[in-house]
Amino acid sequence: MAGTSAQEATVDLPLPERTPIPSGDHTVWADVSPLLDAACKDLQDGMLIHGDNFNLFAAMSALEIMDPKMDSGMICKYYSVDEAIENGAAPVPISFDKTIDVQCTIDIMDHLLACEATWHKGHSLAQTVFSCIYLLRPDRTSSHPLLHSYCRVIRATCKTVISVVSDARTHEEEDLFIMTYGLPLNGDGDEKCLSMLKAVEETISRQLRACKAPSSKTRVLEDLMPLQNNVEFEEGYCKALLCRLRFRKHFYHVLTSMRRPQGRGLELARKHIASCISELKCILNSSEFLRSSTLVTHEGSIEDKTTASGRQPIGFDASLNCRLSAPTPPRAIKILSWKKAVEYFMKLLQDLDVICSYPLDPSLESVLHFVVEFQKSQPDLVARAHLQRLLVQDGKLYGRDPVFAVITRAAALRDNTRNHDIQKKESIVQLGQLVINLLKILCTNGAWQRRKLGKILQDWRVVYVQLEMAFRKEFGEKANISNDENVGMKLFQHILVWVEEQTYWIAFRFLILGFELELYSESEYCMVYWYIYVVLIKLAEKTNLKTVVNGGERRKGILLKMWHEITRFRLQSCFFSAKYALLKGLQ
Repeated sequence: MAGTSAQEATVDLPLPERTPIPSGDHTVWADVSPLLDAACKDLQDGMLIHGDNFNLFAAMSALEIMDPKMDSGMICKYYSVDEAIENGAAPVPISFDKTIDVQCTIDIMDHLLACEATWHKGHSLAQTVFSCIYLLRPDRTSSHPLLHSYCRVIRATCKTVISVVSDARTHEEEDLFIMTYGLPLNGDGDEKCLSMLKAVEETISRQLRACKAPSSKTRVLEDLMPLQNNVEFEEGYCKALLCRLRFRKHFYHVLTSMRRPQGRGLELARKHIASCISELKCILNSSEFLRSSTLVTHEGSIEDKTTASGRQPIGFDASLNCRLSAPTPPRAIKILSWKKAVEYFMKLLQDLDVICSYPLDPSLESVLHFVVEFQKSQPDLVARAHLQRLLVQDGKLYGRDPVFAVITRAAALRDNTRNHDIQKKESIVQLGQLVINLLKILCTNGAWQRRKLGKILQDWRVVYVQLEMAFRKEFGEKANISNDENVGMKLFQHILVWVEEQTYWIAFRFLILGFELELYSESEYCMVYWYIYVVLIKLAEKTNLKTVVNGGERRKGILLKMWHEITRFRLQSCFFSAKYALLKGLQ
């Protein structure tokens, strides 16, 4: 009970009143409350105080004073990080009671995990992960090796994730995810974060082995200082800390391994992913011990808490960085619960494992099929960014296969045509860029993907016309004469057929995404199914033309599958036509 009361005293200390912002050399702060009160009495609803030069843009950018959703100064507890530290918001050490110190450190780790998952979901880095005051002042934690090493690996992880997402440019429209607002992401010594983490991990591992010894609970350890004062809880706290530290270590290894060029680190990444999933399960299992090791009563459901113990973490204040988001209004961010954060990382790791298990097939058809199937699991931003970075590196597929080689393979041309001079023509270069853009678009979220596919569809048609004109200009009247000996003519013919085939595939994907995004009403189903039926017929014609030329068994199998799809959509179109006609008749 003594430990409990000490903790409550540590957590619930009343904060001193804030001092007003001091006046500077050229500024004097004045109280405008009487002026605002007088103005409010004369103003009616909808009226606005403004100057002569006030315009619509200024009106849209104006702040509503005293509104917590608009006025960033309203919801700030402190004016600065230094003021928060002076008022004891982030003490180091957290408590002089070792048991409370360990409990609070684990709470900080859990809340940071929840903040990181919330950030991955598209919220501001400043108001999620960097709401932790310990991260904003990296040097303050140097006397606390456990917290110091954990904060360093958090910063290094955030920096790596931002780099991947920024390079892939798969972030959402508002770009909040990659904005750092001048936050201290580049701390001195962060490049050695893993070595520091490993040293702390080894120390706690020795403590765990020592407390498992038969006489460890009855005698004072001579060679190692215990983590905390309660010997009965030593093993549980060691296990809880170790699984959290090891998860951080393996997760950072996953991110760095997947960044290796040409997919060289995928196998290693899979091993670390398996370790991450194992440690996440241990983190989940530790929650029961952490809740039982404290006698603090929990208000509300434990499912909504951001820590495994259910306690409120020390050292966090999201309002400190509200002003960094200017000129946008401060966002009301609800941090994900601890359990939902663990579920998010479990899903993220599973998606990354699917990416790492892909065999890097050089066939564009296989790549497109893999990406479409992968998107059905609705992966989040970080997973999609890693997928795009794997597919497109230095303007090549997987960073190793030139785009022209990918096109000739997709157009069912022989390998000896991949170095032909035709690849230097402007229309072929534009076609290669369209292939790269298509791969990038398919790695975006569904709504963005459909919008971009609708735009790129016209580009593919324009490139087809340019290729056709270049073909006729190059060969003139020979365009209507079959000549297998003319490699250039054969290249143009095959590529033209393939471009048409790919254009119909994009149109098909565009229409299917409308169903996945629930954009169509039931009355539109018949029309959409008819569109899909027509597109698939055209797609089958082009695929059949390639099959006749090359006689590939694999192509015949794809063609048979496509005819099954055509039959299915035709039947669905007939069904909804009959259903709609019946409903109209009943009305």
